[in-house]
Amino acid sequence: MVPIISIVGKSGSGKTTLIVKVVSELRRRGYSVGVLKHDAHGFEIDHEGKDSWRHKQAGAGTVALSSSEKFAVIKDVEREWPPERIIHSYLSDLDVVITEGYKKSDFPKIEVLRKANSTKPIFSGDRRLLAYVTDVRLKGKTPVYGLDDFKGVTDLIEDRIIKSHVGGNVSLVVDGNHIPLKPFIDELLGEGIKGMIRSLKGCAEACEIDIKVRRRR
Repeated sequence: MVPIISIVGKSGSGKTTLIVKVVSELRRRGYSVGVLKHDAHGFEIDHEGKDSWRHKQAGAGTVALSSSEKFAVIKDVEREWPPERIIHSYLSDLDVVITEGYKKSDFPKIEVLRKANSTKPIFSGDRRLLAYVTDVRLKGKTPVYGLDDFKGVTDLIEDRIIKSHVGGNVSLVVDGNHIPLKPFIDELLGEGIKGMIRSLKGCAEACEIDIKVRRRR
């Protein structure tokens, strides 16, 4: 999986403001960045009267829009996709993904805490908490950054998340769940699949291979 860092905190704490500044700074440093925002209340990006809305109203479970510059997918799901599945499907070609929210995830976290909003951290006991970004005086060993210190936060993400990331060559998702692979299995699957695929016409120089296997009903 691509390295992931989650920016968490109460609503109104300033998560989005921090993410915007950090994304801009990471881009300035030459990294490709993705953002995945969790919306617990649902959202709507398809508007009544648009062609895509009419396609969905007609019964299409998935509608995709594509242009020379970008594409978008509107897809019905029976249950919420875990963030690993979304990242694997659409964001795996990036240097780092920042998630906003996903409080219950096992991703490394940075908590934003604003005095005007709350003075009590939510994730003080979370083993994956890397730092606080706050204007509140906090005790403890967890690093603390000021609300405007986005460059310091970017340094932390660069050092602890991007540069220290040790990922395998294979990303495996089974029934929507990301499956961690031990190095031996990662190498076995990767080399075996590459060996078979590169023997096919036009695939000798393949650098990235996507395979989806579905059981017949």
